[in-house]
Amino acid sequence: MVGGVNDLADMKATERIKCPLCGQPVDGVLRHHLISIHGEEGFRRAVLSDKELGMSDVEIGRRYGISFGALQRIVIQARGANVNAIRPSKQIKQWQPRNFHLETTTVWSFKERGSWATHDGRYRGNWSPYIPRNVILRYSKPGDLVLDYFVGGGTTAVEAKLLGRRCIARDINPAAIALTRENLDFSPPSGILGEEIYEPIVEIGDARNLADIPDGSVDLICAHPPYAGIIRYSSGIPGDLSALSVPEFLKEMGRVARESLRVLKPGGKCAILVGDARKSRYVVPIGFMVIRVFLDTGFRLNEMVIKRQHNCKTTGFWYTRSIQYNFLLLAHEYLPVFEKPVNSVIVREQAPLWGPSIPYRAVLEKVHWVEKENLQTMTVWVFPDACLESEVRRNLLRRFAGDEDEFVDIRLGSNEESSDTLVLPARAVRLLWIRAPREANENCFASYRRIVREIALQSASLLVPGGYLAIEARDLRSHSGDLIPAALLLWEDLTKQKQLALKEIVVVVPEEPPLSDRGTNLEIVHKYLLIYRREK
Repeated sequence: MVGGVNDLADMKATERIKCPLCGQPVDGVLRHHLISIHGEEGFRRAVLSDKELGMSDVEIGRRYGISFGALQRIVIQARGANVNAIRPSKQIKQWQPRNFHLETTTVWSFKERGSWATHDGRYRGNWSPYIPRNVILRYSKPGDLVLDYFVGGGTTAVEAKLLGRRCIARDINPAAIALTRENLDFSPPSGILGEEIYEPIVEIGDARNLADIPDGSVDLICAHPPYAGIIRYSSGIPGDLSALSVPEFLKEMGRVARESLRVLKPGGKCAILVGDARKSRYVVPIGFMVIRVFLDTGFRLNEMVIKRQHNCKTTGFWYTRSIQYNFLLLAHEYLPVFEKPVNSVIVREQAPLWGPSIPYRAVLEKVHWVEKENLQTMTVWVFPDACLESEVRRNLLRRFAGDEDEFVDIRLGSNEESSDTLVLPARAVRLLWIRAPREANENCFASYRRIVREIALQSASLLVPGGYLAIEARDLRSHSGDLIPAALLLWEDLTKQKQLALKEIVVVVPEEPPLSDRGTNLEIVHKYLLIYRREK
């Protein structure tokens, strides 16, 4: 869920309403009336009735005074799967997306979710069909075998069928399999895509055990796993990963990664969409953790795509909450594209920690008045190129440094007033902002990692209690062509610094990224801000 805040009960309505079952006027909370007069079953029946009529989750939460979690449990108990809408499958109006083009940069954002063929978004948390369409077209060819072992409502399977790929579609939840089969019940006009049509093999299965799939037989894995404990997808099904804690989830994803590596052909790709979570207004970087699990299994990292929510501007309730409690609503997910090494001997590459020094300078500044309006409330910050740096600075200072506070701006890669010895102010400040080197190569990044580690080790004396350390990171490519996940490596370097807690992961994106004509790799257009808080 965008934002990681899931309490609908905070938005109760105050107007007087009528009971949907008996028509009596209700004073107070409708839920209490329904349960006292019609019982728990009557209450659930009323909620499901409004769901069937198309009422939004927010409206249902306000009407009945219940949370997202409670609503999900009611839907799962009644339907066996967590669905957004309870309605029959739609009539097909178009077979392909209009004006479709392959994504060429590392930031993917779609103005509309996508509603061609049988895609309808009923299955909660399922991904936009634009994602598997891009992945399938970029990393497979007609007739190849695509595997989705978290198929949910069947989005990947529908795209594989439309695009002339063979497909194995599995899910541990029988209700999800039933929905997938329903969504695959179509016959596109002959030759519409100029490819042979293959009916996907749809069956109940566990992603951790693919024993019936031969070694090296799959061309592409394209899947969207459940995030640990974020959204529940079933009720009481053993092995449902959505019911696990984060450590348990990561352990089981290790089993998924090992099976994925086994069934893929050498050189085959594995694209996994995963996101972060939030706990007590601190980010839990589940995305980085899952990527590490797959890398440690033996995969190479080919791409790191940022999937961002489109039109996520917040006003009113959530804007006020975001500013008041100083947290950002989650608006990004990661789509790492892994590759099974061609050689039988797996070499785990990692960007070096030590390398030649690069110039830098540390500037002590005082925060003067900063515009408070129109601050970013999401974890994806999108600005025009002309003002990107100034807007990043404004948002950092406004959120993480108070008026008249001092902060240190550390800039790497600048020969002006630079040296090779890190000299920092003698007194503690509210904000340390370390800017990434502009040179995108392994040597510069190695030097940057060393400086970040050195500053982190001194953070207890450099930052006032409750102060912030903001670290920029840019993904880059190694000499071998693999992608070096800079933010992931910097986060791992700092995990042992107990005085620092990861507050936010921000993704900074230019409003109009340059169009890329590079056929092999995506153009890296994003950067990160890892924002740590010094604990008292």
